[in-house]
Amino acid sequence: MLFTRNSLGVEISPSGVAFALLGGTAAVPRLERVAFAPFAAGTVRCSLREPNIHEPQAFIDRLQEAHNLLLHRSKRLSLTLPDSVGRIMLLDMEGRFKNREEGLDMIRWKLKKNIPFDAADTHLDYQVLNIRENGEMALLVALVSRAIIGQYEGVLTTAGFTPERIDFNSFNLYRIFDLRLALLDDCLFIFFYNNSLGIMAYYNGVPEFIRVKELTGTQALDNRVFMEINNSLLVYRERFTERNTANVFCIAPPDVASAFCGMVAESAGSEATLLETKTAVTPGEEAPGDQESLFPFSAAIGAALRSL
Repeated sequence: MLFTRNSLGVEISPSGVAFALLGGTAAVPRLERVAFAPFAAGTVRCSLREPNIHEPQAFIDRLQEAHNLLLHRSKRLSLTLPDSVGRIMLLDMEGRFKNREEGLDMIRWKLKKNIPFDAADTHLDYQVLNIRENGEMALLVALVSRAIIGQYEGVLTTAGFTPERIDFNSFNLYRIFDLRLALLDDCLFIFFYNNSLGIMAYYNGVPEFIRVKELTGTQALDNRVFMEINNSLLVYRERFTERNTANVFCIAPPDVASAFCGMVAESAGSEATLLETKTAVTPGEEAPGDQESLFPFSAAIGAALRSL
């Protein structure tokens, strides 16, 4: 434990800012403290194209207020944002790239008609997931407007913080349980978190289907959610007819978690296992250990794990 260090994860959402401070190691993370400060209505509005932060000073005040509760000096953090701020997609490309810059240029060219904002104003990143026998590359691509990401970075810097990494909630929710799920040949990972429904399918630790949809004003057990899960799984099964979907895992608010898992099981045709944040971290003396208290900090905990 002599060489462990603390890591700070922060989730920004329209409802407020959530901090999670982790210690320990990536294999055995320890939750030191959490803190939350709510935003007044309209302070933050998620958008692909328009500025997200509408009241910068109120945003900064709440950010600093929550950070002060942690009693932690460092202001270096890993930031996680709602998936609705950008886009995540799986993309097949012919041939290989000479270097990363060529890869970025070729991806922009291929996506220029499908990007929901100006291609020249796009911050884009990618990861090669697989190179097939025919030479095609399977890529995981994440993109967001430079103006949007620049606003978050600018306001955080003005507040005295240094955002070292920026990611989306879907990946940070999966990251919490990565050590467990990576042991499986394949799995379905389905979550309802902060008004977003996510369906992610992994094979040999690699994502091969991702669909995340914001459902503001919709509850986890609404029929609309059930239909979205059904439709997504139908598309997935049509594309990957040989896959086994017996390994199904869920994340949902504690008060409806059991019923949500039942709904997912009905749609998937297989028993669904509930994943709880409390099982993935060891609470320190000043941190909560129950699922009801920890669930709202799940994405922030996942973000903190990136730097642990």
